[in-house]
Order: sequence, then structure tokens, then C-alpha cells
Amino acid sequence: QAQLVESGGGLVQPGESLRLSCSGSGLTLRYNAIGWFRQAPGKEREGVSCISSGSDESTWYSSSVKGRFTISRDNADDTVYLQMDSLKPEDTAIYYCATAKGAFMPNFPENIDEYRIWGQGTQVTVSS
Repeated sequence: QAQLVESGGGLVQPGESLRLSCSGSGLTLRYNAIGWFRQAPGKEREGVSCISSGSDESTWYSSSVKGRFTISRDNADDTVYLQMDSLKPEDTAIYYCATAKGAFMPNFPENIDEYRIWGQGTQVTVSS
């Protein structure tokens, strides 16, 4: 069964960094745009970032993470990364990656309906 696998979460202090990875099991990522979402306890799942496939590799970031998070992809390893710097307590959540329905940036990258296959998530906790 095709699925996504996230890794790299953990417990860090405010101001520190983490790098999340998203890879496929029985699934090739390089042909799809890939998005990152997060869900904090008691809150809805929110879009964090997205990267398209192909030569342009356009990116999108939510306003809450723009300037602190960087999304990238390594097609040789077929992995998508989310580098998270200057982490804040409000970044605490379970982080999920998901494949978009196509290669291009979704019209609404923050919308969960633009995505097909989801991973199980990785916990990120930012606390002093």
C-alpha cells in the first residue's frame, strides 16, 4: 500500500531548529507537488508549506511560518524536507506531509482537499 512517511520530529527549545523529512513507501514523490500541514491539539489541520514538482519548484508558505521555514526536495533521494528554524511554542503540533493531485502548485495549497495521500505524522514540540 502506497504511503508517506514523515520523520525528524522531536522536542526542542524555543529558537532551535528541526528538519522534517517526507519519503514514500511504494510511492514516488518526484512527480507530485508535496505539502506540509500541521495540527495542534483542539485545532484544525492547517497548511504550512508546499513545493511543486518539475523544473520551477515553486514554493508556498503560510504567513505564520514564512521567513522561518524552508521547504525543499531532493529528487535523487525522492525526499521532501521542511527546515524549521526559530521555532516557537506555537509551532507545536503533529506535522503531516501529503501528495498534491498533480505536479503543479495547487490553486489553494492551504486546502486539504488539494491533496490525496497523507502520512501518519511526526510530533514537533517546542517548549522550554
